[in-house]
Amino acid sequence: MLRLVVRRLGSAVLLTLVVTMATYFLVFSNGPGIARAILGKEATQATVQAKVVELGLDQPVFTQYLHWLGGLLTGSLGRSYFTQEPITTMLATRVPVTASLAVIILVLTAVISILVGVAAAVKGGWIDRVLQFVSVLGAAVPGFIVAILLVLTFAVGLHLLPATGYVSPTVSVTGWLSALVLPVLAVLVGSVGGAAQQFRGAVADVLSQDFVRTLRSRGVAERRIVFVHVLRSAAGPGLTILGLQTIGLLGGVVLIERVFALPGVGDLTVSTALQGDVPAVMGCVLFTIVVVVVVNLLADIAAAWLNPKARQA
Repeated sequence: MLRLVVRRLGSAVLLTLVVTMATYFLVFSNGPGIARAILGKEATQATVQAKVVELGLDQPVFTQYLHWLGGLLTGSLGRSYFTQEPITTMLATRVPVTASLAVIILVLTAVISILVGVAAAVKGGWIDRVLQFVSVLGAAVPGFIVAILLVLTFAVGLHLLPATGYVSPTVSVTGWLSALVLPVLAVLVGSVGGAAQQFRGAVADVLSQDFVRTLRSRGVAERRIVFVHVLRSAAGPGLTILGLQTIGLLGGVVLIERVFALPGVGDLTVSTALQGDVPAVMGCVLFTIVVVVVVNLLADIAAAWLNPKARQA
């Protein structure tokens, strides 16, 4: 288990270097352009050039990336080009919003996918057909379309839930839950179908193996066979897919935050990317990488703990 964790952490460091370097080169624009956007159209050329030098934008892009990386190693993500606010402060106000949304979606996706996937594999029938339909629907319909339909139905039509906005749980737990219901549902439609389909396939494959027939011949209860023996063996592929879905889930959260006007990291990423605020964008990208790495690491550890064969591999 320790070797697994060390190996995954080594891969995480390499992933962080590759993704952050690629992102820095992709989002970076010319120094005078950024300085002009900060100072406004009326700024003189001399003022713009002074701002370029002040921000260090006159240096080669790779040198600027190394400076950012050095700051990261010392615990500093720099300051926003436009507001001079520390990036850590900007993220501190945004991360709780995105984290609460992502955690709720991940937990619900895992629980619902396992229950529905197991039921579809064991019972079949209408449950399996409904799962197939939801999987196709979730893959075919974009998340923002689902979000708009939910808003029109539950916010505009029935007036049951707020259409936009966010309430901190420290202010009102009820208001916090009400603000997250529609965003969570909008993402769940796409995430549950695919994950449940993977769990269904993994459980169905294990059910056809010889050891299951042996357990049945010995009179072991079907529920114990499914939830103790079969589910443990099928957990590996299902958890792996669930971990991989985190990447797509975070992409969906970015869009959903814009649709529902949630002040999260996704909304910050889009707004700062449009401005060309490189330090802020890099902070958001780093947060995303950390979330993806942690979720996939936890999924690998859970799969190894549940399945001895995966642990040995």
